[in-house]
Amino acid sequence: MNLFARADTQLFYWLFNKTHGRNCAPVRWISHSGDGPLYLVAGLILWCFEPSHGDLFMYSALTAYALELPLYLLLKKCFRRQRPCDLLRNLRAHISPSDKFSLPSGHTAAAFLMAALIAHFYPSFALLVYAWAAMIGVSRVLLGVHYPSDIVAGACLGLSISVFSLTLMS
Repeated sequence: MNLFARADTQLFYWLFNKTHGRNCAPVRWISHSGDGPLYLVAGLILWCFEPSHGDLFMYSALTAYALELPLYLLLKKCFRRQRPCDLLRNLRAHISPSDKFSLPSGHTAAAFLMAALIAHFYPSFALLVYAWAAMIGVSRVLLGVHYPSDIVAGACLGLSISVFSLTLMS
């Protein structure tokens, strides 16, 4: 195992062990807030009720997710990185992962994509939405389904796609 992989695994264990013997319901709730339906609801509410940027926000979000989802799936299939709960011995995740591979984190990519779009159109919410996106990423490690580097890769993917989408819309 190379130095980077060893450091990533050690950081994973350090974070994951914070949940040992604890109630993970709040961490699961944070993670589930990044499942996807919340993004659609937020977009629809803004599209219907926010006249200054709601429609452009919705179009940007739809474009961004239409680009992000296939790229995310392609990257997962290319990297084929096993999840820590499947690879590491004596480790049981607190949730069942939605698919087999871990790199990049789709929850984190989607959360950072949404955070970047919200921050762009509604800057006063930037700190709140980026903190929420970061908590989604950390929750995925705490629940045992991602390595920290999966989270960084997901955040980079989400941020990159949001910038690209905003560039297309301008």
